[in-house]
Amino acid sequence: MPRLAAPALDVSVLVNAPADAAFRAFFDHDALGRWWQVVRSVATPRTLGAFALEWTPTEYRDDRLGRLGGVFRGTVMHADEGHGFFVADAYWLPPDGEPIGPMALEVSFAPEHGPDGEVRTRVRVEQNGFEESVRWRRYYEVLGIGWERALQSLKVLLELT
Repeated sequence: MPRLAAPALDVSVLVNAPADAAFRAFFDHDALGRWWQVVRSVATPRTLGAFALEWTPTEYRDDRLGRLGGVFRGTVMHADEGHGFFVADAYWLPPDGEPIGPMALEVSFAPEHGPDGEVRTRVRVEQNGFEESVRWRRYYEVLGIGWERALQSLKVLLELT
C-alpha cells in the first residue's frame, strides 16, 4: 500500500499594512485576542522567547481531536520584525487528550508592490511536524481551515488600523 505524504500547512494572505505591524500582531496580547481569539498569551519576540497562546475550549467536540482550543506553545528561535519569526519545539495541548507535537511554525512577511505602487505585505504561515496517525492527519485538516480564517481576521485588523 502506498504511503501518504506527510501533511503540513502553508497558507498566506496579502495585507495592506507594513511588515512590522503584521509582526507585532503575532506578539501583542490585545491584537492576538482581536484577530485570533486568544484569551491568554506569553509571546516574546526574541531568541529563546516563549510563544504560548491559549484559546477557550470549544463546546464542539471533534471525533478525533476532542474539543478544540487549548494551548499552543513553543520556543521562538528567531525573530526579525521586518521578515518573520520561527518557533521550534511547538506542541498543541488540547483541552482533552494527549498533546500533538513536536512541530515547527514559521511566519514570514514579504513586501509586494501593488499596481498603484503601494507596498503590501504577504504574510505566510508554514507549520510542519508529523507522526503517522489518523489524529495527526485530522489535526492538519482542522488547522488549515483555522489558519485560513485567522489570516482573514488578521487582514481585517491590520487594514482597519
